[in-house]
Amino acid sequence: MTRTLWIPLIVLALAAPAQAQDKGTLDPKPLPPLANPNDPKAPAKELFARKPQPAPLAARAIGFYTKGCLAGATALPVNGPSWQVMRLSRNRNWGHPELIRFLERLAGKVPKVSDWPGLLMGDLAQARGGPMLTGHTSHQVGLDADIWLTPMPNRELSRLEREEMSATNVVRADKKDVDPNVWTPGHAAVVRAAALDPKVERIIVNAAIKKALCREAGNDRNWLRKVRPWWGHNYHFHVRMACPSDSPECKAQDPTPANDGCGAELDWWFRDAILNPPPPKEPPKRKPPLTMADLPPACRQVLMTP
Repeated sequence: MTRTLWIPLIVLALAAPAQAQDKGTLDPKPLPPLANPNDPKAPAKELFARKPQPAPLAARAIGFYTKGCLAGATALPVNGPSWQVMRLSRNRNWGHPELIRFLERLAGKVPKVSDWPGLLMGDLAQARGGPMLTGHTSHQVGLDADIWLTPMPNRELSRLEREEMSATNVVRADKKDVDPNVWTPGHAAVVRAAALDPKVERIIVNAAIKKALCREAGNDRNWLRKVRPWWGHNYHFHVRMACPSDSPECKAQDPTPANDGCGAELDWWFRDAILNPPPPKEPPKRKPPLTMADLPPACRQVLMTP
């Protein structure tokens, strides 16, 4: 599929930043029981959202990043020496142990490579992975994490702050570059540190952030191939881990190109038709939600294990 054919999807893609900044709540309520959870047409997102604890199975990522689930998830502690988890009411601080180890490893490096005290962590995955009710198409197999483009403060945030404060938009209003009043060398250093980790498969950022990284990288450019532009992602960057060796049912993504991605392929993102697309002539048709039949068979065991 060529990129020009993706343009009708831009309207949906642009909604992602707003969802990522939706406020949480200090008083999360359990979801009501489903009238017929065994209905084969029941959206898988409704089923997985009602599983607040991980499946007590051997840890493994199952399926593809946008169509799968997670067994044996580990929770990222809500406070660490150099990180804090945001939006606790979402209960999305779960991941494959490989992801959790990476985030702890990266957070430990951040104060050494930048002037940031640490990281503010956004969504990882649900306790059993799977599709989410809101906010993401991916994040289903416990190998994706959103990291805010806001340095962790030198104090512990209150619960209210974690639910209501917004991450920082680092992109200029015209969308053509980063905002020089917000973007700092620390931002670039943190993204670079993440990309240099051998377990990281790719990092997704706003095209304006990719442009800034290309400009500021100097001669050390090999890590840039992992940094891929995509709509939104102006408040956070998205880290995706490679399939772990303990997860034979994990489906890998196509490898990133070998070049740094700073040439004509990046210029495409700054065409006016891409930055400011005309409204679609007809409302885009939304795909029906995934059902359990759309997910790998092993996800039924993950879902049903007490």
